[in-house]
Amino acid sequence: MAETSLLERLDGIDLRFEEISTLITDPAVIADMKRYVRLMSEYRELEKLMAATARYRQALDDIDGAKSILESENDEELRSMAREELEAAQSSLPALEEEIKLLLIPADPEDSKNAILEIRAGTGGDEAAIFAGDLFKMYTKYCERKGWKVAVTSESEGAAGGFKEIVMSITGEGVYGILKYESGVHRVQRVPATETQGRVHTSAATVAVLPEAQPFDVEINEGEIKWDTFRSGGAGGQNVNKVESGVRLRYMWKNPNTGETEEILIECTETRDQPKNKERALSRLRTFIYDKEHQKYIDDIASRRKTMVSTGDRSAKIRTYNYPQGRITDHRINYTIYNLQAFVDGDIQDCIDHLIVAENAEKLKATTL
Repeated sequence: MAETSLLERLDGIDLRFEEISTLITDPAVIADMKRYVRLMSEYRELEKLMAATARYRQALDDIDGAKSILESENDEELRSMAREELEAAQSSLPALEEEIKLLLIPADPEDSKNAILEIRAGTGGDEAAIFAGDLFKMYTKYCERKGWKVAVTSESEGAAGGFKEIVMSITGEGVYGILKYESGVHRVQRVPATETQGRVHTSAATVAVLPEAQPFDVEINEGEIKWDTFRSGGAGGQNVNKVESGVRLRYMWKNPNTGETEEILIECTETRDQPKNKERALSRLRTFIYDKEHQKYIDDIASRRKTMVSTGDRSAKIRTYNYPQGRITDHRINYTIYNLQAFVDGDIQDCIDHLIVAENAEKLKATTL
C-alpha cells in the first residue's frame, strides 16, 4: 500500500531528529558555527517533516479506529460518527502524502538565506533605466508587504530617471527561497515618456538574486584587500563632499572552477559611516565569491531539471510587462494575468506561488516517491 511505503521512507527520521536536537545543545557544536548553522537548518526542516508525519499517522490511526467501530458496533449513532470520521480521515490522506513527499525532498540549503538583489538596465537606453527603477519600486513594495528589511548598497542613476544599476540587500525569513524565482530578463512593452510619436517600445532589465553569504561560507584573506575611501556624492547634507565616507575595495581572487585570477572591485556609499560601509562592502564581496563558487552547483541542477523556474539562468527571458494590454506574462509557466498596475505596485505573490507549485511538481517527477 502507498501509506506503507511512505512510512518505510520515514523510518529512522525520528532518531535523526532526536540526534540533532541533542547536538544543537552541545557546547562543542555551538562553538563550530559552520556546523551549528547547518544542523539548525536541518533541524528546522525535520521539525516540519515530523509535524506532517504526526498528522499523517494520526489520520491512519483514525481510519483504523473508525473501521474497527464499523465492524464491531451495532449502535447506529456510533456507526454514523465512525463513518464521518472515516470519510474525513481518508479525504485528508492525499494532501498529507503530497506534503510529506515534498518535505522528504532535500531542501535547497540556500533558501533560508537573506538575499542580494541586483537590477541592471538592459536594451532600451533611457527607457530601460526607467524600467529598472520601476522594478526596484515593485520589489521594495513587495518586501514591505513581507515585513523584510531592504537596504540599498549601491546605485547608478539613469540620465532620464530610474537606474542603470541598483543593488540592495534584503533581510528576512526565507528571502532567497522566495525571490530566487525573479532572476532573469524582465521585458517591458509600453510607450516611453521620451517617445514623441506614441509608439510602443520594447526594453529590458536584468534581475539577479543571490543568496547572501555568511562570513563562514567563504574564505577571504582580509589582509589582501586594498581599501580606498572617497567623498560620497548626493543631494546635499553636511557630509556630502566633505567626509570620505564612501569605500572601495579591490581583491584579487582565484576562481576554483576556472583556475583564473580576477580582480573584484566593489564600492559602497550606503551610509555616512565609513566603518558600516566597509562592513557592507565586505558582505557583498563574500556574496559575490560565494555565488561564483557555487555556479557549478547551480548549473548542474539546471542541466538535470527540465523546468526553467529557478535554474539560476540569468540570461533567460522570464517575464513580459505589457502596458497597452495591462498584461503580465511569465513565460516559464505560461502564467498570464491582467492586473499589471497592482503587480508593479508589489502584488507579485500569486505569480511566485504558481512558480513554487511548478517547481515542486518538477521535483516530485524527478524522485521515486
